Amino acid sequence: MGLDCSHDAWRGAYTAFNRWRNHLAEVAGYIVRPVQWQPDKEYSPTIPSPLLEWHRYDGDNMMGVWQELPADPLLILLVHSDCDGQISAEHAAVLADRLEELLPGVSGDFGGHVGDVRTKTETFIAGLRRSSDAGEPLDFY
Repeated sequence: MGLDCSHDAWRGAYTAFNRWRNHLAEVAGYIVRPVQWQPDKEYSPTIPSPLLEWHRYDGDNMMGVWQELPADPLLILLVHSDCDGQISAEHAAVLADRLEELLPGVSGDFGGHVGDVRTKTETFIAGLRRSSDAGEPLDFY
């Protein structure tokens, strides 16, 4: 059980995807801190997350639907659901460009389903490029 993305962009555990995504956020200058997502519940796990203005994003954004491109295209990935939705072919190209900008700061071995973070990022970029070149969305399932 875990996240698969089309175009061979990602295959691995949800937790691995989030660790990888949080690393990218930190490389880009976002602060990542533990957040309790449902403090009103009896049991609510605390999960590391980028400190974003989450109230600005809605369910459509989390599924990959954006009426206009965010100022930082990395937000397409950071806000996206970790288990479903898609990234449009148009946004895939822009996100691939943004991830390539971050590559010099991407490093480390996370082990498990991520392994070498730079290699995993390059694999995701290649999947985004295949999606864009084919004019197909990058699907999350």
